[in-house]
Amino acid sequence: MTKQELAGVLTNASGEAKRGHILKSAAQENQEGKETDTQARIHVVQQPLPASNISRRDSSVEVMEQMKGGGDESRKACELKYGSYCLWREEHREELKDSMVKKLKDSLFVARAYYPTIAKLPTQDQLSRELKQNIQELERIFSESSTDADLPPQIEKKLENMLAAIEKAKKFPVDCNNVDKKLRQIFDMTEDEANFHMKQSAFLYQLAVQTMPKSLHCLCMRLTVEYFKSKVDKELSLAEKYSDPTLQHYVIFSNNVLASSVVINSTVVNSRESGNLVFHVLTDRENYFAMKLWFFRNTYREATIEVLNVEDLDLQDPDMTTSLHLSLPLEFRLSSTSADDKMQYISIFSHLHYILTDVFKGLEKVVVLDHDVVVQRDLSALWTLNMEGKVNGAVEVCSLRLGQLKNFLGKSNFNINSCVWMSGLNVIDLGRWRELGLTESYKQFVRERQKVSKGEESMDSVTLHASLLTFQEQVYALDSETWALSGLGHDYGVDIGTIKKVAVLHYNGNMKPWLELGIPKYKKFWKKYLNQEDGFLSQCNV
Repeated sequence: MTKQELAGVLTNASGEAKRGHILKSAAQENQEGKETDTQARIHVVQQPLPASNISRRDSSVEVMEQMKGGGDESRKACELKYGSYCLWREEHREELKDSMVKKLKDSLFVARAYYPTIAKLPTQDQLSRELKQNIQELERIFSESSTDADLPPQIEKKLENMLAAIEKAKKFPVDCNNVDKKLRQIFDMTEDEANFHMKQSAFLYQLAVQTMPKSLHCLCMRLTVEYFKSKVDKELSLAEKYSDPTLQHYVIFSNNVLASSVVINSTVVNSRESGNLVFHVLTDRENYFAMKLWFFRNTYREATIEVLNVEDLDLQDPDMTTSLHLSLPLEFRLSSTSADDKMQYISIFSHLHYILTDVFKGLEKVVVLDHDVVVQRDLSALWTLNMEGKVNGAVEVCSLRLGQLKNFLGKSNFNINSCVWMSGLNVIDLGRWRELGLTESYKQFVRERQKVSKGEESMDSVTLHASLLTFQEQVYALDSETWALSGLGHDYGVDIGTIKKVAVLHYNGNMKPWLELGIPKYKKFWKKYLNQEDGFLSQCNV
């Protein structure tokens, strides 16, 4: 495959029809820019979509569903374009290889630029022959060598001879147009090559972070097969515990056996009374049987675990039933155009989270944990937390407020000073949720947004819009220094001392701890709670 063909593949894979989007004309953008010049532009970028797509822009907000990646101004521009790939690249930057080959190529291009002019000078036959000889020598070398290791001995001397000939040529009047043309060719070729390799490596990075590792796929398949081969009783009579409001109920949305296992194990290990814990793992049909067998084979002290297939749930709400498929919390990157502002990563409820009150009708309170968290402290205090009538106890990101997103959020009434909130660790008052009718409010915001966008905006973008409006003024702020620390899936600079102090670690971002691309120094906090004694793990090289 040629570079052009591969570039076309990368463009199509990254930019075409991954999601629906909203388009605005340049005239609309310019008009809005005149109206709100004083506001900083905020970029809201969904993850983990690769490369560029269509954007909805105005002078205060740009909502783009594309995979982009940032520090100083140049790093931030890279992060905006390519996402956390740029952070990963900085940490894994290697010394330049084949530097001699690159120097030789540069000198060859320059010599070719000067040679036509020198060859026309009747008094410079010797210099002309010298340049021609050096050009032919390097061309011969490049026909046989492509790396520094392949270069012949004494190549440094050949480079010195070429540079000396070029220096002599520079002393004579030359055809500037020819030299300019050749040097521009060098620049354009170098720039094109750099852009091509950047897009190629960013695409491969995204492929790596979005593809389930072979070992985890093996584990899921083996567990599923074993489930149907096994004769053990997989349905224990624990129905009473599943709906007992006096117990502490945790909800996890997950399609990853190991991830959900680590969440449960870390919560149980650090709990004072594991017998009071009930975990409800909501997964899809593909992973349901693997999850069932895993949690049957592995016990977690006295905790109770229920596995539910979201596609088989019998819900009373027909609007939610028609869209029943597993959707994990949505992740976005947010950045101000200010060079001093750091790129921020947030995660927020997906469409599926709004079935909680319907699924858990007999419960008044649950704690929702994302499957990319690790619990390090006892969480029982969350069950006596006075949330002052609020519905959602969550960590807030007050460096970004709803007022900065007002054009994205539309003309709805909302408090411009309300902070954006995070999923990961959420204390949900289901009783208050039902009382306020938040699911109906959410569905109404979704319908309004889809009507405005005429169905051209992606459901994930619509969900972000609806979730922010649904929970405005209904978020009880949890202390981020005590309860939850985010960023372990993208930020290489999180302080280890801070990590050890908080109750919950959130690996939001692309570099999840179960991936090879996960940030090494944070992986140990996750692996600590991985049950590595299960035989299936060794069989699948997990």
